[in-house]
Amino acid sequence: MSATATTAATTDLTDKQQRILQYLRENGRTKTYFKSRLIANDLGMTAKEVGANMSAILDGSFDVHVEKWGYSSGTTWKVSV
Repeated sequence: MSATATTAATTDLTDKQQRILQYLRENGRTKTYFKSRLIANDLGMTAKEVGANMSAILDGSFDVHVEKWGYSSGTTWKVSV
């Protein structure tokens, strides 16, 4: 995806969704698995807010690939950058 297409796609995201996507871009290079509650703590959101907003990132076409991985002690997300 080109930078222009990525920019256009991210403009369709809410502020929370953009913050989550940016967090995954920055941290996905050094880490693969993320718990919703840990993302929430870092971004000042609740785990429920992260989970609810993650669907836009899952369904979108971005430079970050996210897949729902597990539910043990909260939702875990597998991230590939």
